[in-house]
Amino acid sequence: MIWYALLLAAVAAERVAELVVARRNERWSAARGATETGQGHYPAMVALHTALLIACPAEAWLADRPFVPILAWPMLAVLACAQALRWWCIHILGPRWNTRVIVVPDLPLVTDGPYRWQWLRHPNYVAVVAEGLALPLVHTSWITATAFTLLNAALLTVRIRCENRALAATTVSTVPAPA
Repeated sequence: MIWYALLLAAVAAERVAELVVARRNERWSAARGATETGQGHYPAMVALHTALLIACPAEAWLADRPFVPILAWPMLAVLACAQALRWWCIHILGPRWNTRVIVVPDLPLVTDGPYRWQWLRHPNYVAVVAEGLALPLVHTSWITATAFTLLNAALLTVRIRCENRALAATTVSTVPAPA
């Protein structure tokens, strides 16, 4: 169980790093006349992601969930891939990436990296979904995985609609992002 706590601490530290990047990018965007939308769902998103990090060890400990290697190792691989995809998105979007829905007017949509696939408009959310399933299942916390997945699906429905509206209202034609 200690190794699982260390894994969760690493994921929590990664979240803090994301918030630092997001705050820096928020200042960059504000300096360029950005607008923020979707403030209403943001606290729910923060609460849900915080609850995930609390519920994973709580369920594993309180329900005495076993470590099942045949499940844990593939879930660790999914988790690692999700983190790689998330940071690829952050890298490709550069200062445009944020945990909030903040759009700088008159910038073209990014079409590089994972954003080049028309059928996958929100690759960062694929990473979130994968992580929300994999992180709890590393230690067989299936109730947490199920609850997070269902609540996250509802939240992402709101979030993606909000983001699509914001992007459609403020962007120009699509071109690859500057390197």
